[in-house]
Amino acid sequence: MSRRDIYHNTVKIALQKDGWTITHDPFPLQIGNKRLSVDLGAERLISAEKGTAKIVVEVKSFVSASDVKDLEQALGQYILYKQILNEIGEQRDLYLAISQPAYQSVFTIEIGQILIKNKIIKLIVFNDISEEIIQWIQN
Repeated sequence: MSRRDIYHNTVKIALQKDGWTITHDPFPLQIGNKRLSVDLGAERLISAEKGTAKIVVEVKSFVSASDVKDLEQALGQYILYKQILNEIGEQRDLYLAISQPAYQSVFTIEIGQILIKNKIIKLIVFNDISEEIIQWIQN
């Protein structure tokens, strides 16, 4: 199993505080003979009529020397996981979970804004101190 991100448990707690039930830790993916895993799978009852919302969440810390390199790596994983989820018919929305400082340094400037504006990525922004979700950014 791959090493967990430093914010893995923080995001898990934040999702639970937000009413989500963690269903997978990690969420397994398989395409052909390749096995991968997204950090977390979760679900939450929307309403009796609408049923259950299901998500998978990849957690990224953005703590290396280059936030651009961190973005490139996270985006590559995100796109790969999204395509595999589509290919295998898994009906879950994929999110990238990032801390509030990472959001401020990467996604409030042009390089991150083009990903949001062009609906490339969905984000969960969390506070790493209070272990709470600050913002959901969906396309």
